[in-house]
Amino acid sequence: MLRPLIILVLTLSASLLMRADDDRPPLRHIVNDAFGVGERLEYSVGYKFIKAGTASFTIGKQPTMISGRPCYDIRFEVASLKSLDFLYRVRDRYRTLVDIDGIFPWRFEQSIREGGFQKDFSATFDHVTKSATTTEGTFAIPQFVHDIVSAFYYIRALNLSTYKRGDVIYLQNFFDRETHDLAVKILGRQQIDLESGTYRCVVVEPVIKSGSLFKFEGKLLLWLSDDERRIPVKVSTKIPIGSIDAELTGYSGLRGPFSARTAPSR
Repeated sequence: MLRPLIILVLTLSASLLMRADDDRPPLRHIVNDAFGVGERLEYSVGYKFIKAGTASFTIGKQPTMISGRPCYDIRFEVASLKSLDFLYRVRDRYRTLVDIDGIFPWRFEQSIREGGFQKDFSATFDHVTKSATTTEGTFAIPQFVHDIVSAFYYIRALNLSTYKRGDVIYLQNFFDRETHDLAVKILGRQQIDLESGTYRCVVVEPVIKSGSLFKFEGKLLLWLSDDERRIPVKVSTKIPIGSIDAELTGYSGLRGPFSARTAPSR
C-alpha cells in the first residue's frame, strides 16, 4: 500500500525540483583545455637587467565550492627580493575563485603591501542577481563580469588560434565600485627567447582603465604561448622610464603538453 504513495511523492518532488531549476537563469559553459587544478607558474620580475622580485600564479590542487559550484582557487603573488626590501618592499597577493564550468569569478580578494602603502579589497559576485558585495558596498554588475585575475584565465580558455592580428576581445572588469570595459587586442605572433627557453607566442595588449595587476599606469603587454596551454610566458609593463618585465622561470602541473616551448633553457 505504501509503495505507490512513496513513488508518487518522489515523482512530484523531482518534478518540483526540475521546475525550480528551470526557473533559474542559466549560467554559461566555456570549454577549457588550457589549465586545470594543480597548475603553478613561476616568474622572475625585473627592471632592465636587475632582478627585483618574483611572482607566481597557482591553482589549488582541489576545487573549492562556492555558491554550490566547484571553482578554481587561483592565487597570484608578487614579492620583492628580501635583499631589496630596504629600498622598496612589495608583498602583493590576489585570490580569485573562478567557476570551473563558466570561467567567471565568484569571489575576489586583494592585499597590497608596497612600501608604506597598504590596501585590502574583496568582492563577492552573484551572477544570478547581478550584484557584487564588496568592502566598499553593494553594486550592480553585468552578468559574468571579471576581476583582473579571472580575466587572465578567461583569455587563456579561449582558442586564440582562431584570432588574427587586429582582432579585439571585449570583456568587462569590476574593481572598487565600478565596472570598466576591458579590451584585449591581438597584436600578432612572435617567437621570443628567455632564460627558460624559446617560445612561440601570441602577443596581446589588455587595455585596462582600472584594477591593473601592476601599480604603474602604462602599457601592458602579454606573450601567451601559441598552443593549447596559452601560458603567459612574459608580461611587460611599459612605463615612462622603461619597462618592468615578468618572465617565466618554471612551471608544473600543466593540463597537457607545452608544445610552444621550442627550445630548452639557456
